[in-house]
Amino acid sequence: MGNTVVIANDHGAVHTKNELTAHLIARGYQVTNLGVDDPTSVDYPDMAAAACTEFFKGDYAFGIVCCGTGIGISIAANKIEGIRCALPQNIFAARMAKEHNNVNFLAFGGRIDYPESITAMLDAYMDAEFQGGRHADRVQKIMDLEG
Repeated sequence: MGNTVVIANDHGAVHTKNELTAHLIARGYQVTNLGVDDPTSVDYPDMAAAACTEFFKGDYAFGIVCCGTGIGISIAANKIEGIRCALPQNIFAARMAKEHNNVNFLAFGGRIDYPESITAMLDAYMDAEFQGGRHADRVQKIMDLEG
């Protein structure tokens, strides 16, 4: 797994994308930024598709998608075969997303007031390790739902 992260956002999460990108770079990651940098309206399903398509092209550690709430873009990402995108609401959920679900994408909402910082949630995810075992069996069951 590489040391590069793909990130994409819509107009509702420019600041969020920038905050996460700066944090990733400070942690030593390279970032492929497919998102927008101004408030010009774009459609979050298009941004999710672009990020997921790019993810499968390269040696990415994981991906991040952001929209106003994180909900729409996470739903869109999860429609792409092979993507498991979590929308963590706190540090615990972000850690569990990796430890139990081995997600390869995180989603964040630019218009959400989180109880804990998004960079702390990102750290919890990045610092966690997939636990495997019974969780691997469950992740496989999730993936089998794709058809």
